[in-house]
Amino acid sequence: AARLANRRQPRQPIISFKKKLFSTIVIILLRRAMFSLRPPKATFRSYLLPQAEEKITPEPKLKKLEPVLLPGEIVVNEVNFVRKCIATDTSQYDLWGKLVCSNFKISFITDDPMPLQKFHYRNLLLGEHDVALTCIEQIVTVNDTKRKQKVLGPNQKLKFNPTELIIYCKDFRIVRFRFDEAGPESAKKVCLAIAHYSQPADLQLLFAFEYVGKKYHNPAKKVNGIDPGGGGGGGGGGSSGSSQQTPLFETYSDWDREIKRTGASEWRVCSVNEGYMISTCLPEYFVVPSSLADQDLKHYSPAFTGRRMPMWCWNHSNGSALVRMANIKDSLQQRKIDQRICNAITRSHPQRSDVYKSDLDKSLPTIQDVQAAFLKLKQLCVNDPFEETEEKWLSSLENSRWLEYVRLFLKHSAELVYMLDSKHVSVVLQEEEGRDLSCCVASLVQVMLDPFFRTIAGFQSLIQKEWVMAGYPFLDRCNHLKKSDKESPLFLVFLDCVWQLLEQYPSAFEFSEAYLTILYDSTRISLFGTFLFNSPHQRVKQSTEFAISKNIQLGDEKGLKFPSVWEWSLQHTPRDRMLFHNPLYIGKSTPCVHNGAVKSFKRTKKNYSSTLRGLPPSLKNGIISEQDFLPRRNSLILKLKPDFLQHTDSSASGMEQYFREWFCKPVDLHGVILPCLSGTQIKLWKLCYFRWVPEAQITSGGFITAFRKISLLADEVDMLNRSLRLHNSSLPSLANNPELDHSRMYFRINGPDDTSLSPESLSSSFPFSPVGNLCRRSILGTPLSKFLSGAKIWLSTETLANED
Repeated sequence: AARLANRRQPRQPIISFKKKLFSTIVIILLRRAMFSLRPPKATFRSYLLPQAEEKITPEPKLKKLEPVLLPGEIVVNEVNFVRKCIATDTSQYDLWGKLVCSNFKISFITDDPMPLQKFHYRNLLLGEHDVALTCIEQIVTVNDTKRKQKVLGPNQKLKFNPTELIIYCKDFRIVRFRFDEAGPESAKKVCLAIAHYSQPADLQLLFAFEYVGKKYHNPAKKVNGIDPGGGGGGGGGGSSGSSQQTPLFETYSDWDREIKRTGASEWRVCSVNEGYMISTCLPEYFVVPSSLADQDLKHYSPAFTGRRMPMWCWNHSNGSALVRMANIKDSLQQRKIDQRICNAITRSHPQRSDVYKSDLDKSLPTIQDVQAAFLKLKQLCVNDPFEETEEKWLSSLENSRWLEYVRLFLKHSAELVYMLDSKHVSVVLQEEEGRDLSCCVASLVQVMLDPFFRTIAGFQSLIQKEWVMAGYPFLDRCNHLKKSDKESPLFLVFLDCVWQLLEQYPSAFEFSEAYLTILYDSTRISLFGTFLFNSPHQRVKQSTEFAISKNIQLGDEKGLKFPSVWEWSLQHTPRDRMLFHNPLYIGKSTPCVHNGAVKSFKRTKKNYSSTLRGLPPSLKNGIISEQDFLPRRNSLILKLKPDFLQHTDSSASGMEQYFREWFCKPVDLHGVILPCLSGTQIKLWKLCYFRWVPEAQITSGGFITAFRKISLLADEVDMLNRSLRLHNSSLPSLANNPELDHSRMYFRINGPDDTSLSPESLSSSFPFSPVGNLCRRSILGTPLSKFLSGAKIWLSTETLANED
């Protein structure tokens, strides 16, 4: 035992050493396993086939639909998941998006492309689906389940949740929205917001004030690349962005230049109304006979209605003048003052000719008559379903009396042209207030007599002079505040009459019918001071009060300077502004280059065609048969007795002879033009009144097809002329002139490859698109479709049927 004990003693350190070594190895292995970068070997073997790992694709971010806002424009309400109806019989073309109401417009924002549409004319201020608040005529809310509908007015309550919103516009558009997927309360709020902001209670609540106020607080901010400010009713810039300024006739110098242009040497610019001390509905400066002293004007002014004293409009080269004035309300002094005014006008004539007075209140329809005719026309073209009115459409058009009134304005203006041009007498237009009918007649007379007013720059200066500064009440007549009982579309009557002349003499006008239509649309945009006020004084007074309330420092300015409608770059791109140009227009002279010198080739009367349209079969070589009793080109001398010749026998015979001689001669496009007033010549302005009716448009047809062909031809001629100038010119300044490479045509012979401008994509409503407006059933084969194709408007339905 002792030996065994002695033998075991030395083995104890060996065993403890082995334990320590084992524990150390274990610790090292554990540490390597914990901190090793290599993954451990798999201990499980799988016998399943490996599968591709699924990649999780992130969900696309939803694009925020936000409106494009102008300076001073704010969003007041909006609703999502709104459906804009494109057609009434199907919903497959409807668009989904957001409906937004701001203090300037209602805007429908969508990412969906517009169906059934290959071309869209763009306005830089209004989007494709936008409607200006001042363009809204009526707002109708509908609930399908409860079968209720209500016309919304300002500050009204809506007791049901609307499922549909229908907006009737003043330009004959009808826009419809559905709220099937939208929140009922949100839909109700946006409808009430549209009703409230589209019918402001005060003039200063119109968007133009906020827009201009923002400009004064932040003058560095620009809109569409230009200064958002402008003139007090006009601005500058021609239709294609030229440097030529449209005169505003707010200053002494503008009137003085017009006097010198017309050669009115016996007339002077009067400043008696500076600060509007005499009359609040006349401009500060206007033209009067030189023999009338300022003291006389101050003495006679209280006797006139609205203190509207005689105001010169235009002077003929023979010395006769066109003057307009209000009625003399003081019966005791009427004869004395009237004689004094007529004597002063007579002295201003070089031949001391007599004065011819035209009482417009007795000769023409009243503004109420014009408004009633317009409402009937709108009812016929917009509201009534075609399938219910097609058999009586032509008679309903005649019963509206719209074309009759257009004919009356043209006829009376032509009679005054005879007095000025042939009789060499001055004409005084007399009206109760002298600011409604006289605006239209004075403008038409000048368009017929002066070729300058048939150019774009001249036509804009004419509107500025005879409408804006002469005190035409645009605010009341356009009913911007929706509460005027004196609404009347006299300005539209004037544009319609000008279109009639343009249709009859297309080579005499520089502008196109698209220009006239867009100009009419601009009266419904509450941004321009041009068509916003009743008078220049109202603009100054209201804008000054607004500036004081907003702490705007005006300095020496007389009120805020609102943008001008003549600043077309605010609304349209340079390319779209080319639509304003008429390719048929024959300028006064055509520049050419010969041996390095720029010369002017003047056209003679022999170059002018009597008409661009074919003459009727009964008219041969200008010889008129006694049976037809129709002079050449269906002149003013009608087949029936000439009721417009309601003067003395000598005057009637003289006028008849004047018209006969004029219509038997070739038309001088830079001289006097007279309207053709027979039934075949006075037409309905289809582009203006039918452009929003999808059923009325002619696909790949209409006047635009000829317009495109002529534009291409005119552009090719211009291109050849430019090439000749560059080839023959030895002047480096002329060769490097960038204007030589500029085309004035919208359709170009070597233009960009744009499929949207192909003939197949055009329609009779070009450049407007009726897609997205309330549609109706087809009208093909009906009397309306025949009328759209050029049928005679006075024929009855039975006669049209017999023609087939």
